[in-house]
Amino acid sequence: MDRMLVVVFPNEGKAYEGQKALQQLDGEGSITVYAYAVLTKNADGTATVKQGDDVGPIGTLLGTSFGTLIGVLGGPAGMAVGAAVGMAAGSTVDLDNARVGSDFIDDVQKALSPNKVALIAEIEEEWITPVDTRMEAIGGTVFRRALWEVKDKVDDEDVSAMKADLAQMKAEHAKAQADRKAKFQEKINQLDSKIQAHLEKAKESREAAQRQAQEKVKILKAKAEALKAKAS
Repeated sequence: MDRMLVVVFPNEGKAYEGQKALQQLDGEGSITVYAYAVLTKNADGTATVKQGDDVGPIGTLLGTSFGTLIGVLGGPAGMAVGAAVGMAAGSTVDLDNARVGSDFIDDVQKALSPNKVALIAEIEEEWITPVDTRMEAIGGTVFRRALWEVKDKVDDEDVSAMKADLAQMKAEHAKAQADRKAKFQEKINQLDSKIQAHLEKAKESREAAQRQAQEKVKILKAKAEALKAKAS
């Protein structure tokens, strides 16, 4: 099962121990690590983010669920890292892209107080005991949440309702008196813009999910080739 994993440690040294443990579990085949980063919450509330460059590039993953979570937890620093690979710096973070509930994010943010350090990873694991046992032994507090599936379509009912309203407005606009036509047209334009924004968001989510799936396939192939080379 694909999951987002956040382990909060008391200091950076412990976090890097956790990182090594995560890599060992990946090497053993207990889990698959798609991407990870270490985020330090500084005393002044800012954050420092260091990506893992030996698990395969974070790349486009930063523009999807993994990167969104970094952006949320890291604040401006997290967004700055994301901007280098496609996230718009300073843009509003869309929590839907994180594919985890707001309660999960709230729990992590409460634990990630100033001077604490978080190991953030997107992983696949069949059971939680291997990760929990290793991380708890190092002194980490583990948070995990299964990633919900990205919808293939935007909320159909919502768009359908807006389109029905749009059709009604256009019908009334055609029959309206001259002094009412401008007001109807303004409402029509506003609603049409909302519909287009919904459709664009759905398109971006689908494309991001496709990029993420492709990146994961590359990571899995690279690991399979590495194991093959090691065995030969």
